[in-house]
Amino acid sequence: MAKKSSIEKNNRRRKLAAQYAAKRTKLKAVANDESLPLEERFQARLKLAELPRNASATRIRNRCEVTGRPRGVYRKLKMSRIALRELGSLGLIPGLVKSSW
Repeated sequence: MAKKSSIEKNNRRRKLAAQYAAKRTKLKAVANDESLPLEERFQARLKLAELPRNASATRIRNRCEVTGRPRGVYRKLKMSRIALRELGSLGLIPGLVKSSW
């Protein structure tokens, strides 16, 4: 089980990224638009830099929903490989059968 503080920090980042998503996309569109004057694009870059760092989607870490483990997480299931194997062995995931030979 991961530290509660790490899990909560990641959850705060998710909320902040969702809150600023529209503003970031608008500013990035202006900053990357080659047809606009250089000064206007530069101002958009400065405003983008003023936003909180944790508002960026790249700072979000994929974590297991069950254990909080940051590595070996399947995106589709939002679960780590260890939790997936454990729940699969218990028969709690429909359609998943642990192979044995």
